[in-house]
Amino acid sequence: MIAVGTHNAITDVDGIRVGNCHDRTIRSGVTVILPDQPCVAAADIRGGAPGTRETDLLDPANTVKAIDALVFSGGSAFGLEAASGATSWLAGQGRGLAVRGVRIPIVPAAVIFDPPIGGPQDWHEDPPHRGMAIKACESALHSVAQGNVGAGMGATAGPLKGGLGTASFVRDDGIQVGALAIANPFGSTVAPGSSTFWAAPYEMADELGGQSTLAPIGLEATPYELPGEEGANTTLVAVATNLRLTRSQAKRVAIMVQDGLARAIRPVHSPFDGDSVFVLATGTVPIEVTPPLLATVGLLAADATARAIAKGVYNAETLGGFASYKEMFGK
Repeated sequence: MIAVGTHNAITDVDGIRVGNCHDRTIRSGVTVILPDQPCVAAADIRGGAPGTRETDLLDPANTVKAIDALVFSGGSAFGLEAASGATSWLAGQGRGLAVRGVRIPIVPAAVIFDPPIGGPQDWHEDPPHRGMAIKACESALHSVAQGNVGAGMGATAGPLKGGLGTASFVRDDGIQVGALAIANPFGSTVAPGSSTFWAAPYEMADELGGQSTLAPIGLEATPYELPGEEGANTTLVAVATNLRLTRSQAKRVAIMVQDGLARAIRPVHSPFDGDSVFVLATGTVPIEVTPPLLATVGLLAADATARAIAKGVYNAETLGGFASYKEMFGK
C-alpha cells in the first residue's frame, strides 16, 4: 500500500528536516534541507541557465561521498552566499568532512531568479541570504510551511505567484520518498484556458483541492504559443528517500525525477530556467535496492515532484503583481 506521509512533505523521510527563512521586504528567502547525518547525494541539471555551487563534487566519479546540507535560495547569483551561511552554522555544530583535523561541511546549493517580484535590490554589497541561511538551519523542523516561504517567497510561475511545495509517499514496507520544490518556472503549471494543474492526475489526499477527478488534459490545451518576452526563472527540486542508495543509484533517481518537472510544467528546461534536481539518501532502512526497486523509487520521486511543484503554486499568496492561483481562479 502507498499513501502520503504524516506531513505530506519531504520531512516524512526519516532523518530529514527543513528550515526556512525569508524577508518580506526584499521578497526573497532561503530554504535549507538538513539531514540529521551526512547522506549520499546526486544532482541532475537540465535548465539552460543554472545557478549552482558544489554540484560537480556530487559526480559519482569524485571523492566526496556525502553531503551535510542542501541550500535553495532566492537572490540569483547573490543568493549563493546562503551556502556560506549554512556551511558556517554546520561547522559550529562540529559537522563536516574530516580533512587533516579540520571539519569541512559539504553544502551544495542552487538559486532562483526572483527580482521580478519587485522587492528592493539595494543589498548587493551585503547579500542577506547568508544570514537567512543560518536562521533557517537554526529553525529546521519536520513540519514545512508552503507557498510564500523560504526560497519560495519571491518565486513566480508564469503569470501566477509561485512558491515552495512539498509532498511524500510512504509504503507499507517502510520505504519513504519525499520531494520539495521551489516552483519558479518560465513555463505554466496550469493548462491554458483552465484552472487545472498539469500535475492534477497525480494528486493525493485532495492536496490540490480535488483536481485528480477532472477530465484528462488533451493536446488542445497545449501552449504552442509562448510569451515573447524572455525571462529568468528556475525550478529547484530536492528528493529524499530513506533507502541506502549508492551515488550512482541516486544519480539515476535524479534523472528520473526530471520527468516529474515535465509532468507539472510546460514548457520545462527552457533556455531561461536553471532547473536542477538533487537526490538525498539517508539510508535508515536496510532494504536491498534492486534495479526494479530503484525504478519504482524513481517513479514515486517523479510523481512526488510533480505534486510538490503544483502545491507550491496552489498554496502561494498574491505578491508583487503576481496573482495567487486561488485569487485568479477563485478556489
